[in-house]
Amino acid sequence: MGDNDFRKSDPRIASPPGTARLGYIEYAMPETIYRNRRAVQIENAELRVTVLAGGGHIAEIAHKQTGVNPLWTPPWPSIEPSDWRAESHPEYGNDAESRLLAGIMGHNLCLDVFGGPSAEESAAGMSVHGEASIVPYEIDARPGELTARATLSEAGLRFERRIRLPESGTVVEISETVENLTAWDRPSAWTQHVTLGPPFLVPGSTQFRAPATRSKVYETDFMGGKGYQNIGAEFDWPYVPSGAGTADLRVMRAAAPSGGYTTHLMDPQREQAYFLAWTPETRVLAGYVWKRSDFPWLGIWEENRARTHAPWNGQAVTRGMEFGVSPMPETRRQMIERGSLFGERTYRWIPARSRVEVRYRAFVTTAETIPESVEWDGAGGLRFA
Repeated sequence: MGDNDFRKSDPRIASPPGTARLGYIEYAMPETIYRNRRAVQIENAELRVTVLAGGGHIAEIAHKQTGVNPLWTPPWPSIEPSDWRAESHPEYGNDAESRLLAGIMGHNLCLDVFGGPSAEESAAGMSVHGEASIVPYEIDARPGELTARATLSEAGLRFERRIRLPESGTVVEISETVENLTAWDRPSAWTQHVTLGPPFLVPGSTQFRAPATRSKVYETDFMGGKGYQNIGAEFDWPYVPSGAGTADLRVMRAAAPSGGYTTHLMDPQREQAYFLAWTPETRVLAGYVWKRSDFPWLGIWEENRARTHAPWNGQAVTRGMEFGVSPMPETRRQMIERGSLFGERTYRWIPARSRVEVRYRAFVTTAETIPESVEWDGAGGLRFA
């Protein structure tokens, strides 16, 4: 994006998309095109944050000095979710996941389902991970701050995400509000589907840290026979049962094709939870910090050239670090029937006609080695140890 466009504006004239009005001055952050997608960007001297209008995905948190964006850009062309049609876009497949995959990028939101729809919901047109990642967003922005809003008409929810980027520094402050528009209390999933990818993600090299405790492998064959984790196994972080031995989840697996999904209970003794990711080749350190009471689970999804159907075509290398209120990607009915795992709840109630807010931080910086932990100090700063 070019220089910010500052111009005076008549307050009686409606602002165009991608602008925010402050009194009589309109601070316009022009909409841009990012990888063939409509987007709005904010930036400071260290970072650039890019949010897509279609699906509201945080596509980029780019570290300017190194040129590294740790978030995943799929190897296939991206289109607006609203443009996807099964009959005209077979390259994305033809199932409940196709519309999402046509537009997925970086950090997308799973609300108010984390996982696939039931057979009946799929027949009714529902998508994997719910509406939040495929509906259009209204985005208002001014220097250092961006607000994206969307209404999930089928779920009866209104969602708002505010992103603040201070004038300097490598920390992004994010708050989210979910409002229940209906007169019914609603049992909901709410997961931040943060997916990392190349060039930041390097199989056999990228390292990870998280305050995880009890853990479990997905309970069915998640990878079509190409997974390396023992299906349904329970274990203690970070050593997942693999064949007759174990594998260390603190390092991105080198072997391909391979993949899998594990869920991890964040330490109940900690007020804050987090994940850290660091790659020796670039010395880039990225991660998120959140309140453990808001999001008690961290799901780790790995895909290393294992999926060969469209649009994957055996080309994708990703690691999802997906923190939320639910441990497993599954239908709403399965989520509710599960109820709890390791004594922790598996969904969150959004009360009738009420709003629920959460706050968390993302960061991208550099380090000579990976820290063991991080926490925010309440004043916007991070402390590594």
